[in-house]
Amino acid sequence: MSQPQFVDRVQVHARAGDGGDGCASIRREKFRPLGGPDGGNGGRGGSIILRVDPSVTTLLDLHRRPHLRADNGRAGRGSNRDGATGADVIVSVPDGTTVRTQDGEIITDLVGPGAEFVLATGGQGGLGNAALANRRRKAPGFALLGGEGEEAEVLLELRTVADVALVGYPSAGKSSLIAAMSAARPKIADYPFTTLTPNLGVVRAGQYTYTIADVPGLVPGASAGKGLGLEFLRHIERCSVICHVIDAATLESDRDPLTDLSVIESELTSYGGLSDRPRVIVLNKVDIPEAKELAEFVAEDISVDGAAVFAVSAVSHEGLQGLAYALGALVEANRPIVAVARPRTVLRPEPVDDRGFTVETTEEGYRVHGERPRRLVEQTDFSNDEAVGYLAERLARLGVEEELLAQGAQPGATVIVGGADPVVFEWEPMIDAADRGPVGPRGTDETVAAVEHKHARRPEIETE
Repeated sequence: MSQPQFVDRVQVHARAGDGGDGCASIRREKFRPLGGPDGGNGGRGGSIILRVDPSVTTLLDLHRRPHLRADNGRAGRGSNRDGATGADVIVSVPDGTTVRTQDGEIITDLVGPGAEFVLATGGQGGLGNAALANRRRKAPGFALLGGEGEEAEVLLELRTVADVALVGYPSAGKSSLIAAMSAARPKIADYPFTTLTPNLGVVRAGQYTYTIADVPGLVPGASAGKGLGLEFLRHIERCSVICHVIDAATLESDRDPLTDLSVIESELTSYGGLSDRPRVIVLNKVDIPEAKELAEFVAEDISVDGAAVFAVSAVSHEGLQGLAYALGALVEANRPIVAVARPRTVLRPEPVDDRGFTVETTEEGYRVHGERPRRLVEQTDFSNDEAVGYLAERLARLGVEEELLAQGAQPGATVIVGGADPVVFEWEPMIDAADRGPVGPRGTDETVAAVEHKHARRPEIETE
């Protein structure tokens, strides 16, 4: 089975890089016995970024390689050497790519060359002990671990960005029409469903320049998935004008221009969201005498909300000049409609009184929710008592202990912090932890209570 050459829908799994661990290092030099901490910071993990590239017209590359992985940041080193930043992965996508969740909710709509969206953000690099030193903790014996990179499972869909969409039955002459009006050279043959992918062309008519796309042939039931159905109906959504291409020379006994128009309009109505687009009706193949007679006979009766009717021939080019100018004028007048309909990014700033966490009372104990507490836990080395004591200080400074006391937590109560891999504390009140006196020797902390954690990591302490 041959590999498809046009892909407009693909599921992608993205994994950003983890941040590098900070370094815990103490400077050791001859004649400088108190060199102090000099551990560097870890590098940020690489991110996965989608970027619109006008030269890309399909999602084929992502269809072949749907798993995206960015580089991790490097760990910091002694002598204040920071770790290298992980390289970002830039993924080129076509203009008109929509990013959706697995439930179908639109996350963003990438329209216009250079438009970008960060699909997964790289993890933050951990601070080295040089950055953690202060007046009270002059030589920290620990460093912060790098944060994990984000993961995302999304659905990418391509909706062709074209001003005019040619719709109609298979073999109505849509591909021939776009070839006659532009420099596009789609496949043309005398059998149904010759067009299996949308073809795009650029039309120039006087002061008008616009894009035109022929959508694979529609049949009754297309909106419910029959034939090519929904696979390509979505490519009509961004158009400014819908152009019905009707075969005036069809030999099928159960078809005529009026019936064909009614069937295709019914499918567009069933699909939804296209009622505001102006219509143009094109009676094609009038180079055939019988077709020209039929076109003249039905021209006055065939219409949709007063749509203009054109009798043309893609073979002899009869009537194409007038059609090109009429489409250009309609596109110019109706482009703002589609621009307003596109999804827009909504900014939701956090309230000024938002502390960044909540405390919930559960059967297991008190569970602390929030991005900030989760990140603090993620960056803590639980094999180092001093690092755990530093975590307690940061949680107290954040206001977690105040909230626990307000909810009636007693000494020894179980406190759970974190998400999928939580940390369980046997809590002892240390409401003044943020302002307490000097700590103990490096790597120890007398205020640390019992902690349970399955995945403890510890950055190596370097000496130079």
